[in-house]
This record gives sequence, structure tokens and C-alpha cells, in this order.
Amino acid sequence: MSDTLKMIFGRLSIESLPIHEPIVVATFCGVALGGIALLGALTYFRLWGYLWKEWFTTVDHKRIGIMYMVLGLVMLLRGFADAIMMRGQQAMAFGANEGYLNAHHYDQVFTAHGVIMIFFVAMPFVTGLMNFVVPLQIGARDVSFPFLNNFSFWMTAAGAALVMASLFIGEFARTGWLAMAPLSGLDYSPDVGVDYYVWALQIAGVGTLLSGVNLVATIVKMRAPGMGLMKMPIFTWTALATNILIVAAFPVLTAVLAMLSLDRYVGTHFFTNTAGGNPMMYVNMIWIWGHPEVYILILPAFGVFSEVTSTFSSKRLFGYTSMVYAVLVITILSYLVWLHHFFTMGSGASVNSFFGITTMIISIPTGAKIFNWLFTMYKGRIRFELPMMWTIAFMLTFVIGGMTGVMLAVPPADFVLHNSLFLVAHFHNVIIGGVLFGMFAGINYWWPKAFGFKLDKKWGLVSFWCWVVGFWVAFTPLYVLGLMGVTRRLRHFDDPSLQIWFVVAAIGAAIIAVGIAAFLLQIFVSIRNREALRDETGDPWNARTLEWATSSPPPAYNFAFSPVIHDLDAWYDMKSRGAVRPVSGYLPIHMPKNTWAGIVLAGFSLAFGFAMIWYIWWLAAASFLGLLVTAITHTFNYDRDFYISAEEVTETENARTTVLARHGA
Repeated sequence: MSDTLKMIFGRLSIESLPIHEPIVVATFCGVALGGIALLGALTYFRLWGYLWKEWFTTVDHKRIGIMYMVLGLVMLLRGFADAIMMRGQQAMAFGANEGYLNAHHYDQVFTAHGVIMIFFVAMPFVTGLMNFVVPLQIGARDVSFPFLNNFSFWMTAAGAALVMASLFIGEFARTGWLAMAPLSGLDYSPDVGVDYYVWALQIAGVGTLLSGVNLVATIVKMRAPGMGLMKMPIFTWTALATNILIVAAFPVLTAVLAMLSLDRYVGTHFFTNTAGGNPMMYVNMIWIWGHPEVYILILPAFGVFSEVTSTFSSKRLFGYTSMVYAVLVITILSYLVWLHHFFTMGSGASVNSFFGITTMIISIPTGAKIFNWLFTMYKGRIRFELPMMWTIAFMLTFVIGGMTGVMLAVPPADFVLHNSLFLVAHFHNVIIGGVLFGMFAGINYWWPKAFGFKLDKKWGLVSFWCWVVGFWVAFTPLYVLGLMGVTRRLRHFDDPSLQIWFVVAAIGAAIIAVGIAAFLLQIFVSIRNREALRDETGDPWNARTLEWATSSPPPAYNFAFSPVIHDLDAWYDMKSRGAVRPVSGYLPIHMPKNTWAGIVLAGFSLAFGFAMIWYIWWLAAASFLGLLVTAITHTFNYDRDFYISAEEVTETENARTTVLARHGA
């Protein structure tokens, strides 16, 4: 390549396109055709203006929450496609049969699968649910910083776009989802894969960190009158703990990725094996972030299960105070267990003992929650609606995952099981059985609040049973293989007696694929039949918490009057009191205006990250300048607010009062 072309394109060239990989080429053609069809449909139906005005530039926490969920669903399809590829490869690659994925491609696939599922599926699902529900549960009109909320979402989306670009331009990291040094250093990974990893997570991490700051400020400062801390719904408590963990843990991820970047770009030696570097510092730092990350994902799911169990048992949550303290204990202890991820790396008996004990202790508040939910169900009028079914499936699945976690907390046992497929099965046991089951419960529970109609139950049941059965068929064989000593991350096996277990696991993954398809069909059928599924009361579940006091879907301003809270179960209490809603005397409501700055800043960030990956220095400089100019311009944009008139509020509130009167409030 000539010097001129290098100056323009950096290290990007025609060889950077994986045209020699037939699977990637076929995938690219499919994605391209699908993208063209989608763009054509949006253009034909003239939806671009609507999407820009009502969604892309919105600062409404409810719409931003929904966009987070859509992003998580789209990335779930990509991440699960990687899982299917891995299971298919492992089911056939024995003896002389090398399978259909070469080692280079397989390593990218399992790294991308982990990164996408954690950062771009689980995190958007969790953040989206918190964004939608928390302001409604605490009686706030929006989050503390509406623009920051929009910016946070688009930064997460930009990070996801960068990961997706690596599929077709260059390659992704081949290091595992935590990119352990020194494997991720320049000596062992000189290609662009680790750079894609670093910049995608740095960009998305900015969005996650700012979202955490925003939600902490919202919960602490914007609760309705009368809502003390011990009157907050459990989901809001878990959201507060989650976002405190985000604010405390994600700067560590930012720092460790910055240090890795300096090693790769500038030639420092933080994590090298030479010149005073220490790879173990990377391991410690990544897990100081990584273990709180596990609780960042699972705590909101615990909150969902608490709301669902109370609602569908028609009882107040058992042991509310103990649940709150359990959440706080988990939040603190999550910082004292990170070293159990590397018991086998020579820390010594004393250190291993301390972290083994703390790991066992953290299981106590987690186990206490299970008893709280069971006692809430005890003598309750249980209704087996879909959210409750997901909750019961979670309890059965998560308990087994927790027990295998306690096994791994014992250092001598961990020496046997570490780096085996047993660990893979345990991790998926708690993440799928906890986080994903929790998100499906939350989606089915709050969908009527978001859209005004319930999700179709028939297809929901198909999805539920395929997920539950498919999960156990897919991961039980991995427990067996792990106990037999089969290590993880392998694409080919010599012992043909192992094949049957991998075939069964692949069948389980196929059953889960049917579950995902059924979930998409559930959404499609529900939208098509929305009038038949509409519930005129606005509260189809007879729920107990404040968000159900608004219309379904809620108006832009959430509450015309800040509700006054007298009891933990605010909505149930309001119905019991026969609360009277005023129908006059409304004042214009001050609401934030939509903004283009969030998506533009994220676009410049995406361009900057891509330029840094490929050493296109002029583009990096131009996009960084664009970032600065856009940020400064937005800072001086004082025309940011509009008013909803008193007449508009009165009209909406009159209609809502009529609906709620039918509900007995």
C-alpha cells in the first residue's frame, strides 16, 4: 500500500474484508439484504421523520427504556447466533472431522458471544427496564438528567455498532470475553480484534456509567412526597444498588482498558511480561469490575421477581425489610469476592481462604431472598400468569446454579473444576436462569403499562417452555463434561465418547432457538391483536406499586400531580383509600425538549473509535473535533424546553380518571 493510501485509510485495506470466510460472506449478504429491505420499508411508509422526532431524539425515559430493550433484543439474536455456531461446531468436531469453523474464526465467535451477551444484551435489558419503571415507581416525571439519558443510550448503541462492524471489517478479539493480558497485548494480538474490543467497551461504558449516575440521582432526589427510603418498591431498591455498583465499578473497567490501550498504542508496559509489567494486575482489575458486574445484572432481576411474586400472590411482599438489607449486603460483599475467579493462580492458602469464605457468605442474603419469595407465595392466591411462571422457573433454576457456585467457592474443588465446562454451565445457570428469565418476566409484566395491551399468552407459553426445557437440555451435559475434566474454549475433541454430550447440548440450543422465535412471534401476534388484548382498567394484573396509578401507556409527563405516598404498596393503598383525583386547576407542565445532540455525539464517538482501531488519524482528529464542537454547541443551546398546557393535562387526566374509576380508585 502506498504512503498516500496509508495516510488516508491507515491499516484498512481490501485484505481487511474477510472475503475468504464463506460463513462471514453469507452472513454479510443476509444482513445487507435485510438492512436494505428495512430501509426501503421505512422510506416507503415515510417513517423516518416520525422515528427522528418521536424516538431517536426523545428524552422521555419511557421511550429510551423501550429503545434499550429493542437494542438488547436485536443483539440477543446476534449473540445467540454465535452460540448456535459454537454448539454446532463442538457437536461435530471429533477425531478426523475438524468441523466447519477453523480455530481462528471459532476464537472470534466465542469471544464475541460473551462480549455481546453481557455488554449488549443483558446490560441494555437491565438498563432499559430500570429506565422505564423507576421514575414511574417513585412518582417522578422523568429522570434527573433527560438529555444525559438520551446520550447514554446512543453511546451504548454506538458500542454495539462497533462490535457488529468487526464481523465484516477486520476481525474481533480472539482472547475470551475478558481479554486477559498478556494475550490481549500487542505481542500476542497484533491485529485489530482487541482494538475493536477496547473501543466498543469504552464507548458503551461511558453510556453505562452516565446512566448509572443519572438513575442514582433520580432515586435519591426525585421521590414523591412521603416516599421515604423504606417505602420504596423493592425494584427501585435493587435499581439503586445496581446503579451504585455501576458508578463504583465501571471506572475500574475504563481505567484497565485505558491502560491496555496505552500498552498497545504507546508502548507502555502495564500488563506485559517484560519491562516491569505485571499481567496479574490486569486479572485483578478486570475482576474487581467483573464480579460487581454479575450483581449489576442480577439485582434488577431480583427486583422484578419481588414485584411479580407480590402481585400474583395477591399479598404484600414477605419480609420487605430483610429484602432491603439483603440487597445492601450483596452490594457491599460483591466487592470482596473477586479473587475467587482465579483461585488457581497462586495467591496462597490464606488469600484463597478469605475469598472462599466471603463467597459463601454472599450466598446467604441471596438465599434469604428465595425464602422471602416462597413465604410471599405461601397461602397466597397464586395466579399462574406468564410473569409468575418465569419467576417460579427462575427459583428452581437459580437455586441449582447457586449450589454449583458454592461448590466453586471451595478452593480445593475449584482447583479441579476451574477452566472446565462445569464453570460454563454454572455461569449460564445463573445468568440465563436469573437475568434472562427475570427480563422475560419483567417484559411480560410491564408490557401492558408500556403499550396498553397484554402480550399473547399462547405464544408466551411456547417461548417459556422452550426456554426452560432447552436450557436444561443445553447445559446439564456441560456439568457432566466438566466433572469429567473437559476444558472450555475448545473447538475440537479427540475422544469420540464425549460427542453424545455435545450433541445433546446442541439440541438444547436448538430448542432455545425455538423459544426465541416464539417470543418474537408473541410480540408480533400481540401487536396485530392489540385491540383484543387491551385492558381498559390500565392495570391488568391488579398490581400494588405506584407505576400502575398512571394510564397505560403513561402520558409524557407521567403524573399531573405528584402523588403523596402513605404506604409501601402505594397503588394498593390509593385504591383502598378511594383516592380522589382532581379534574381541574392544572398548571402548564415544564417538560424537556427533544434533542439531536445525543445521537450526533454518539455518531462522532463511533467514528472516533473506528478511526483509532484502523489508525486513520485524520478521521480520529476530525471526529474528536466534532465531539468537542457538538458538546459546546449543545451547552449553549438554551432553547431546550417546552410546556404542556393546562388544557392538555386536563383532557388527559379526565380520561384517565374515568378509566381509573372503573378500577375502583
